[in-house]
Amino acid sequence: MNNEWLNAYVLHRRPYRETSYIVDFFTLEEGRVSAVAKGVKNSKSDKKSLLQPFQHLRLQLSGKSELKNLRHVESVSPSINLVGTALFCAMYVNELTNRVMPAGLASDGVHNAYENALLSLRDECDIEVTLRQFEFALLDEMGLLPDFTTDVEYEMPIEESGSYHFQIDAGFVRLPDDMAGTRGMRGFPGQALLSLSQGEFTPLSKKVAKVLCRDLLKPLIGDRPLKSRELFMPKPR
Repeated sequence: MNNEWLNAYVLHRRPYRETSYIVDFFTLEEGRVSAVAKGVKNSKSDKKSLLQPFQHLRLQLSGKSELKNLRHVESVSPSINLVGTALFCAMYVNELTNRVMPAGLASDGVHNAYENALLSLRDECDIEVTLRQFEFALLDEMGLLPDFTTDVEYEMPIEESGSYHFQIDAGFVRLPDDMAGTRGMRGFPGQALLSLSQGEFTPLSKKVAKVLCRDLLKPLIGDRPLKSRELFMPKPR
């Protein structure tokens, strides 16, 4: 890794000792990597100004331990300008990536989805769709994205007119007609599931995708709440 240039984005940085930062990077080649940026905390160097989120960087790291040292960093392109809700969403994408992606796991799919999410937020695309597409990419990489086309119990194609219960460790199972809507038995419309299987985000499938992503991401996130979600909560008057 000492001579290899990595394509990276900053996910998070935190103070380390008196003059340094520990920076969590999401790289194309090595996945999530943490490194010490020495002596930059109180400086006005270019290196400090580059260690900000939402900017495509190239960097070189050194060291044999899990915590690397940042040797060189340079900008590939200008920082992606985000404000308001788009900025809050991008912070959520960063925090989710940092919490879910295992250290050292490289993934072209997630890295591409990450870049696409930032650009979509910059371009003011549908925020709900942008977040769900990124969450789907993460879940797919973790092997947790369900099959939206098959009833896993009966091994039958999902039907538009059916209502399906989701079993977290298995997949979708059709509910008997007399159980659809039963209290405590949440059913998802087959029409919405088939839309998601085609990458189509209708008003109905967007609602279904949001609920599913929350449920599927819970075990990956753990009990510690995501700080970025607090940004979306109404402020007390």
